[in-house]
Amino acid sequence: MQTTKENSKSTDSQNTKFNFDYAPALESTDIVQIKDRNLLFIDGKWVAPSQGKYFKTINPATGLPLAEIAEASTKDVDNAVKAARKAYTKTWSKLTGAERGRYLFRIARLIQERARELAVLETMDNGKPIKESRDIDIPLVAAHFFYYAGWADKLDYAIPGQKVSPVGVVGQIIPWNFPLLMAAWKIAPALACGNTVVIKPAETTSLSLLLLVQILQEAGLPDGVVNVITGAGETGTALVAHADINKVAFTGSTDVGRLIAKTVAGTNKKLTLELGGKSAHIIFEDAAIEQAVEGVINGIFFNQGHVCCAGSRLLLEESVSEIFVEKLKIRMQQLRVGNPLDKNTDIGAINSSTELEKIKKLITTGQNEGAEFFEPNIEMPDKGYFQKPCFFNRVSSAFTLSRVEVFGPVLAISTFRTTQEAIAKANDTPYGLAAGIWSEKGSKVHKVASSLKAGVIWANTYNKFDPTSPFGGYNESGWGREGGRHGLFPYLNTKQGAK
Repeated sequence: MQTTKENSKSTDSQNTKFNFDYAPALESTDIVQIKDRNLLFIDGKWVAPSQGKYFKTINPATGLPLAEIAEASTKDVDNAVKAARKAYTKTWSKLTGAERGRYLFRIARLIQERARELAVLETMDNGKPIKESRDIDIPLVAAHFFYYAGWADKLDYAIPGQKVSPVGVVGQIIPWNFPLLMAAWKIAPALACGNTVVIKPAETTSLSLLLLVQILQEAGLPDGVVNVITGAGETGTALVAHADINKVAFTGSTDVGRLIAKTVAGTNKKLTLELGGKSAHIIFEDAAIEQAVEGVINGIFFNQGHVCCAGSRLLLEESVSEIFVEKLKIRMQQLRVGNPLDKNTDIGAINSSTELEKIKKLITTGQNEGAEFFEPNIEMPDKGYFQKPCFFNRVSSAFTLSRVEVFGPVLAISTFRTTQEAIAKANDTPYGLAAGIWSEKGSKVHKVASSLKAGVIWANTYNKFDPTSPFGGYNESGWGREGGRHGLFPYLNTKQGAK
C-alpha cells in the first residue's frame, strides 16, 4: 500500500505545474559612492559648468533621482577641445606606441579590479539587470582596453603598405543602452592610435563614465588626453560642430545620426555612425528548437530590447511556427521582471519615462494594426519604469513593428516557406545591422548569410561579442566599423608608401 501511494504521489507531481518563487538576492550598493553633484572633467581637472547649470539623473528602477550632472555649455565644449588639442600636440602624440599601450594595459587592469563597483553603478543608472552588467558589460569593457593596448605598438602593421598616423582630436558621443561598453569601444582604439578624446555620455547615463575617469586618473593618464563633457543634445551639437575636431564617432538613433552627417558634410572630419537596427532571427525547421527559443529570449528580452542589434524580428519556417510560438510563450512565462540589482532578475527597467512612453505607443500601434498580441501573466514592480516582455504574431511586412525600431522588449513574428522568402523578408528593412540564423546545416547557414544585408551575423547563437571582431551595419544602421583591427581605421590617417 505504501508503494502504491508513493507511485500515486509521483504521478501527481509530474502533472502539477510548479511556480517557483525566488528569494531576493540583492547586490549591495555600499560599494558605490555617488556624489550629489558631478562636475565636468577637462584638462585633468573636475570643473564646474560655466553657466552653472545641472540636471538630475534618475534611477529607472525607482523613478527617484540619483545625482545632479553638470550641463556643459558651448564654452565648456570649447575648453575641452582646447585641452585635448594641447595634450595631443605636447604629450600624447609624442609617446611611442609601447608607452601608450602601457597606459591602456594599466586602465584595463584597474577596470578589472573595480569591476563590481562599475557594474553596480551601471545597473543603478541604466536599469539593466546586474547579471548583464556584471557578467557581460564590464568584462567586455576591460577586454577592449586589453585588446587595443596590444595594438598600440603594432599600428605599422594594421594596414599593409600604408604609413599611418593619428587623426588628432576626436569627439565621441555614446548612448544610454551600453554607457561604459560604448565608451570603451571608442576611447580604447582612439588612445591606442595616438589621438586625444572629448567624449559626451547620454544625459540619462553619465555616472559610470565619470567613474571611469577616476580610473584614468589612477592610471596616471596625462591631463587632457580624455575629457568628459556631460549634457544633452545642445552639448553634443556643439561638440560635433566644433571646428577643431578631426573625427566624430556617434552611437545612437538614426535620426540624430542623419543630423550629424549633415553637420560634418563639407568638412574634413572623419565620421563613424553606429545607429539603429531591426534585426531578424531566421529559424529553420531543422534548428535545435529549444536552443533557438533561448537564443530569441536572449536576443530581445534579457536586455529589455535595448541592444541596437536586438533580434526584434522573428522569422519562423512555417512547419515549426506553431510549436515554436508555444514554447516561446512557456519560456516567457518564466521570465522575472523586477529590481535590476536582484541577481534573479531577467528583465530590468526601461531607462527613462520617455523611452517607456515610446514603447507603449508602439505596442498600441501594433494592437491597432491587427497583429496577434501576447504578453505573459507575470508580476510587475509597482514603481519605476518597467515593461512586460511581449510579442506580436502574424505580423505583416507592412506593419509598423516590422519597420520601426522599438528599442524595448517587443518581438514581431512572421513566417516563411522557402529559404529565398526568408532572405527577402530579413532584408526587407531600411536597416542592416545584424541577424541570427538557426539551422543544423552549416551549408545552409553560409548560403543564407552570404545573401543577408547585415553587418554582423550569428549562427545558432545571438548577441555574442568579442573585441577582436568588427561590429557595424549597412544602410540606415550606420557607417564604419568598431572593434577588431577595423576599429583602428577611423582613428588613423593613412599614406601610401614605405613605413
